[in-house]
Amino acid sequence: MRIYMQTLHSPEQPLRYYHLHLQPDLLGGWSLVRETGIQGTRGQVTKEHFEGREEAERTLIKRRDMQLKRGYRVVFREGAPRESGS
Repeated sequence: MRIYMQTLHSPEQPLRYYHLHLQPDLLGGWSLVRETGIQGTRGQVTKEHFEGREEAERTLIKRRDMQLKRGYRVVFREGAPRESGS
């Protein structure tokens, strides 16, 4: 699952981005990778490790929702969280 977000364009503020994606690790766990920064520059990258995919997806959605409240908008989304019970 991958979500790419940006702030709205404004002459007063540089365009910022927030990129979230999940990736499996070699030991059966999952990593949530977050990258944030000013568009066109190298961003800051943070990784969080989770034992299971469901917990990683919940955290990804929580972080997405936090950024939506801060004024970011989703520009690109790939994949979707699995439905519970599937």
